[in-house]
Amino acid sequence: MKAFLEKLAIIVSTGVYTGYSPLVPGTVGTLVGIPIFLLLSFFNPLIYGLATLIIFSMGVWSSGKAEAIFERKDAPPIVIDEIVGFLIAMFFVPKKGVNIILGFFLFRFFDIVKPYPANVMNKRVKGGWGIVLDDVFAGIYTNFSLQGIRLLSYLYQSGKV
Repeated sequence: MKAFLEKLAIIVSTGVYTGYSPLVPGTVGTLVGIPIFLLLSFFNPLIYGLATLIIFSMGVWSSGKAEAIFERKDAPPIVIDEIVGFLIAMFFVPKKGVNIILGFFLFRFFDIVKPYPANVMNKRVKGGWGIVLDDVFAGIYTNFSLQGIRLLSYLYQSGKV
Protein backbone atom coordinates (compact mmCIF):
# COMPACT_ATOMS: atom_id res chain seq x y z
CA MET A 1 0.00 0.00 0.00
CA LYS A 2 2.86 2.38 0.82
CA ALA A 3 4.39 1.91 -2.64
CA PHE A 4 1.00 2.57 -4.26
CA LEU A 5 0.49 5.79 -2.27
CA GLU A 6 4.01 6.97 -3.13
CA LYS A 7 3.41 6.28 -6.82
CA LEU A 8 0.05 8.09 -6.66
CA ALA A 9 1.71 11.05 -4.92
CA ILE A 10 4.31 11.28 -7.69
CA ILE A 11 1.69 11.05 -10.44
CA VAL A 12 -0.49 13.78 -8.88
CA SER A 13 2.28 16.10 -7.68
CA THR A 14 4.09 16.04 -11.02
CA GLY A 15 0.94 16.74 -13.03
CA VAL A 16 0.97 13.25 -14.55
CA TYR A 17 4.75 13.45 -14.98
CA THR A 18 4.75 16.79 -16.84
CA GLY A 19 6.81 18.25 -14.00
CA TYR A 20 9.76 16.21 -15.27
CA SER A 21 10.07 18.58 -18.20
CA PRO A 22 13.77 19.47 -18.52
CA LEU A 23 12.87 23.09 -19.27
CA VAL A 24 10.72 25.35 -17.05
CA PRO A 25 8.65 22.66 -15.29
CA GLY A 26 6.58 25.30 -13.44
CA THR A 27 5.55 26.86 -16.73
CA VAL A 28 4.72 23.43 -18.14
CA GLY A 29 2.64 22.75 -15.03
CA THR A 30 0.74 25.97 -15.58
CA LEU A 31 0.11 24.93 -19.19
CA VAL A 32 -1.39 21.68 -17.86
CA GLY A 33 -3.82 23.84 -15.91
CA ILE A 34 -5.28 25.29 -19.13
CA PRO A 35 -7.14 22.18 -20.37
CA ILE A 36 -8.29 21.46 -16.82
CA PHE A 37 -9.66 25.02 -16.62
CA LEU A 38 -11.36 24.60 -20.01
CA LEU A 39 -12.97 21.36 -18.86
CA LEU A 40 -14.12 22.73 -15.50
CA SER A 41 -15.44 25.93 -17.07
CA PHE A 42 -18.26 23.91 -18.66
CA PHE A 43 -19.69 23.37 -15.17
CA ASN A 44 -21.34 25.83 -12.84
CA PRO A 45 -19.15 27.77 -10.38
CA LEU A 46 -20.06 25.48 -7.47
CA ILE A 47 -18.74 22.40 -9.30
CA TYR A 48 -15.69 24.37 -10.50
CA GLY A 49 -14.97 25.48 -6.93
CA LEU A 50 -15.47 22.01 -5.45
CA ALA A 51 -13.23 20.43 -8.09
CA THR A 52 -10.56 23.06 -7.41
CA LEU A 53 -10.84 22.37 -3.66
CA ILE A 54 -10.41 18.64 -4.29
CA ILE A 55 -7.39 19.25 -6.54
CA PHE A 56 -5.99 21.64 -3.88
CA SER A 57 -6.38 18.95 -1.19
CA MET A 58 -4.77 16.33 -3.41
CA GLY A 59 -2.01 18.83 -4.15
CA VAL A 60 -1.22 19.49 -0.50
CA TRP A 61 -1.13 15.76 0.26
CA SER A 62 0.85 14.71 -2.83
CA SER A 63 3.31 17.63 -2.64
CA GLY A 64 4.18 16.81 0.95
CA LYS A 65 4.73 13.15 0.07
CA ALA A 66 6.70 13.99 -3.08
CA GLU A 67 8.91 16.45 -1.23
CA ALA A 68 9.92 13.62 1.12
CA ILE A 69 10.44 11.21 -1.79
CA PHE A 70 12.56 13.72 -3.75
CA GLU A 71 14.34 14.73 -0.51
CA ARG A 72 14.19 18.37 -1.61
CA LYS A 73 12.03 21.29 -0.51
CA ASP A 74 9.56 22.23 -3.27
CA ALA A 75 11.37 20.05 -5.82
CA PRO A 76 11.06 21.31 -9.42
CA PRO A 77 9.04 18.27 -10.67
CA ILE A 78 6.23 19.20 -8.25
CA VAL A 79 3.80 21.20 -10.41
CA ILE A 80 0.37 20.44 -8.93
CA ASP A 81 0.71 23.77 -7.10
CA GLU A 82 0.85 25.61 -10.44
CA ILE A 83 -2.21 23.73 -11.64
CA VAL A 84 -4.17 24.67 -8.50
CA GLY A 85 -2.97 28.27 -8.67
CA PHE A 86 -4.00 28.61 -12.31
CA LEU A 87 -7.48 27.20 -11.56
CA ILE A 88 -7.87 29.83 -8.82
CA ALA A 89 -6.55 32.50 -11.19
CA MET A 90 -9.26 31.69 -13.73
CA PHE A 91 -12.23 31.27 -11.35
CA PHE A 92 -15.16 33.38 -12.63
CA VAL A 93 -13.10 34.46 -15.65
CA PRO A 94 -14.79 33.98 -19.04
CA LYS A 95 -13.33 31.25 -21.22
CA LYS A 96 -11.80 33.46 -23.93
CA GLY A 97 -8.38 33.15 -25.51
CA VAL A 98 -7.24 36.60 -24.42
CA ASN A 99 -8.26 35.88 -20.81
CA ILE A 100 -6.42 32.55 -20.79
CA ILE A 101 -3.25 34.06 -22.26
CA LEU A 102 -3.33 37.04 -19.91
CA GLY A 103 -4.14 34.76 -16.96
CA PHE A 104 -1.24 32.49 -17.86
CA PHE A 105 1.31 35.31 -18.00
CA LEU A 106 -0.01 37.12 -14.93
CA PHE A 107 -0.02 33.90 -12.93
CA ARG A 108 3.55 33.07 -13.95
CA PHE A 109 4.60 36.62 -13.00
CA PHE A 110 3.00 36.44 -9.54
CA ASP A 111 4.26 32.89 -9.00
CA ILE A 112 7.85 33.92 -9.76
CA VAL A 113 7.82 37.29 -7.94
CA LYS A 114 5.88 35.95 -4.92
CA PRO A 115 4.61 39.22 -3.41
CA TYR A 116 3.56 39.19 0.25
CA PRO A 117 2.16 36.96 1.73
CA ALA A 118 3.09 34.37 -0.94
CA ASN A 119 6.77 34.82 -0.10
CA VAL A 120 6.06 34.12 3.57
CA MET A 121 4.09 30.97 2.72
CA ASN A 122 6.93 29.77 0.52
CA LYS A 123 9.59 30.31 3.18
CA ARG A 124 7.87 29.58 6.50
CA VAL A 125 5.13 27.03 5.87
CA LYS A 126 6.50 23.51 5.62
CA GLY A 127 5.55 20.53 3.49
CA GLY A 128 2.69 20.35 1.03
CA TRP A 129 0.93 23.35 2.55
CA GLY A 130 3.88 25.63 1.88
CA ILE A 131 4.33 24.30 -1.64
CA VAL A 132 0.72 24.92 -2.61
CA LEU A 133 -0.20 28.04 -0.62
CA ASP A 134 2.21 30.43 -2.35
CA ASP A 135 0.62 29.44 -5.67
CA VAL A 136 -2.84 29.90 -4.18
CA PHE A 137 -1.87 33.50 -3.43
CA ALA A 138 -0.40 33.92 -6.93
CA GLY A 139 -3.74 32.66 -8.26
CA ILE A 140 -5.66 35.11 -6.08
CA TYR A 141 -3.48 38.03 -7.22
CA THR A 142 -3.98 36.97 -10.83
CA ASN A 143 -7.73 36.61 -10.42
CA PHE A 144 -8.03 40.07 -8.83
CA SER A 145 -5.92 41.52 -11.65
CA LEU A 146 -8.04 39.85 -14.33
CA GLN A 147 -11.29 40.98 -12.69
CA GLY A 148 -9.93 44.53 -12.46
CA ILE A 149 -8.94 44.49 -16.13
CA ARG A 150 -12.38 43.18 -17.07
CA LEU A 151 -14.06 45.93 -15.02
CA LEU A 152 -11.91 48.66 -16.54
CA SER A 153 -12.57 47.26 -20.02
CA TYR A 154 -16.32 47.26 -19.37
CA LEU A 155 -16.27 50.83 -18.01
CA TYR A 156 -14.19 52.01 -20.96
CA GLN A 157 -16.40 50.30 -23.56
CA SER A 158 -19.56 51.63 -21.95
CA GLY A 159 -18.18 55.18 -21.98
CA LYS A 160 -18.10 55.50 -18.19
CA VAL A 161 -14.36 56.17 -18.11
